[in-house]
Amino acid sequence: MPISLRSRISQGIKTLIWLVVLIFILQGLIWLKLKFTSIQVKEVVGVAQESPAEEKFCGFPGEEIIYDVKLGGITLGKADFRHISRIRLGAKVANLMTFQTSLARFNDLEKIYSDARTFLPLLIERDVFIWPNQEKITENYDQDKFTLNITKLKGKNKEELLINKTGAIQNAILLPFALRLIPEIDIGWSSVIRLPTQEFVITLVSIEDAMVPAGVFKSYHFQSTPRKFEIWVSTDERRIPVKIRGTGFLGYTMVMKEYRR
Repeated sequence: MPISLRSRISQGIKTLIWLVVLIFILQGLIWLKLKFTSIQVKEVVGVAQESPAEEKFCGFPGEEIIYDVKLGGITLGKADFRHISRIRLGAKVANLMTFQTSLARFNDLEKIYSDARTFLPLLIERDVFIWPNQEKITENYDQDKFTLNITKLKGKNKEELLINKTGAIQNAILLPFALRLIPEIDIGWSSVIRLPTQEFVITLVSIEDAMVPAGVFKSYHFQSTPRKFEIWVSTDERRIPVKIRGTGFLGYTMVMKEYRR
């Protein structure tokens, strides 16, 4: 074989290998961006009964919000949020919700139990598939002691991690929905948010129109400091999180495609 042809073939093989490696790196980074948000449920007894005064704190059981997940102008997949019902979780009234993110070679199904009054997480179970591996993650929140116990099972390997905070611990997926509980809000409003691995301040910076595939919605526009993400929540009584954007490297955007209730 001529040397020049052999060199071209060799260079082509190297280029192909680098492209494959780059794809896996990008998928890994996207997964890390979407990850911030799961635990073994012991026993749930009965459906919670609440007074009309308490019911307004519980969100919208039966609600489903479907998002397109985008990286720039490219649609990577979709995310599906569902508020299943209100239930009793031990002594607490809890929201039972699911959030499923489906991308190429990646699927993350989360079963989320949150306090019905605050949307603070209590218990989360995650079933994560990143081709070709499967992983189960359990997150157990004690909001009285400000602790989070995380258990990860990957094959026969088990990891446990205990996180201590100085206040209530929020969950990245629940945060946009917790913002719905604020009865009245003005530009400049801010609050300290504690996620398991970081803390930041979230501020209402403007009220503006947000254009998403489901339509145009007058929305509260929140930003975090330091700049990690932005959230747009509709100003109507439903307070729908219509758009969520990560602002770091390879920042993704979730835009509402469909709303059902």
